[in-house]
Amino acid sequence: MAEIKEFVVNDRRKFTAEGDIRPDAPPSEPKPPRPETLQPTAPPPDQYDSSARLTGPQAVPDKPAEASTADLEPQPGDPQMPPPPTDEQTTQAKSAYDATVDRLDTAIRASNPGMERMPEMTFDRLVQSVYMQAILQLGGGAEPGQTPQIDLLGARQSIDMLEVLSEKTKGNLSSTEDQLLQSALFEGRMGFLEMTQLLARQAASKQSGPPLPGVPAGPSIVR
Repeated sequence: MAEIKEFVVNDRRKFTAEGDIRPDAPPSEPKPPRPETLQPTAPPPDQYDSSARLTGPQAVPDKPAEASTADLEPQPGDPQMPPPPTDEQTTQAKSAYDATVDRLDTAIRASNPGMERMPEMTFDRLVQSVYMQAILQLGGGAEPGQTPQIDLLGARQSIDMLEVLSEKTKGNLSSTEDQLLQSALFEGRMGFLEMTQLLARQAASKQSGPPLPGVPAGPSIVR
């Protein structure tokens, strides 16, 4: 028969039934500290980023400043811009240009007897030239019975050129010059609006109706 060993039962409760600490209770083991009570350990000095700036308990790198549009525009003295010509270079270029124009005019008149010399360029002629270019681009130069060729993008650019002239010469024109420029700008804009509306109506009725009156085959847009 196997030998029965005696068992010893130890009461490991810390408190008695009355809530008092037992004198023979084992000592309490220390609890591990909570994560929020742990103090951050500073990294070694060689791990600091010299480009970082301390703004609080953490190191935050400096945010690079965004470049403004003014910084992207060419400024005087910018190495990307070519240097302006000197006064001597400007004078020499103008003298050579005038001499070449005189020789060209002489050759043209020699081959075309009775032809007059081209008039000098003036502000009025400049405005009229840009205005007429816009009218031609809107189909104004088409012969009767022909289909007008419309260049809306080119006409828009020509009209915008007139607007640039109006803005840049403000306060520096005579009353006659200003009236001519404003009239050309107004007529160009109205012609552009009229042609775009005509093309829109033509596109809307293309599948169901005949060509619009006054335009044999309808204007065609130059791509």
